[in-house]
Amino acid sequence: MLEDLEKKLYSEIPLTKYMQLKFTSVDEKKLISTAPLTPNINDKGTAFAGSLSTLVTISAWSACYLTVKELAYENAMIAVIKSDTAYRAPVTNTLYCETTLPTEDEINILKNKLINKKSASIKINSKIFQDDTLCVEFKGVYVIKV
Repeated sequence: MLEDLEKKLYSEIPLTKYMQLKFTSVDEKKLISTAPLTPNINDKGTAFAGSLSTLVTISAWSACYLTVKELAYENAMIAVIKSDTAYRAPVTNTLYCETTLPTEDEINILKNKLINKKSASIKINSKIFQDDTLCVEFKGVYVIKV
């Protein structure tokens, strides 16, 4: 499942392949994604803000994609419509992102809206950590149309 998602992103968003974005795990609560520092480094020797922003945005999009796929919608349109990203500390090692998956209640609301209106929005949060330090915090609203 995660390997298929990576292939989809590499094919449709080539930047993700260059960044070497990988999904390392998923459970009922979170999706973990990573990228090495080297292809994402800036002139200061830290992770480039554009790479950090891309990682949290794509990881949150991927959480939506996996959720919608579980609801049996294969060709849904998913797009971020609003986001807020806070850069709290530099990243000097592997980019490690935790994306919070929707709760059962959020999925049920999403499902009902998709059935009744063919459109819904959902809030997804992603965070990049280095060791125990919160480095990047992302809050996004994604619209889904089926």
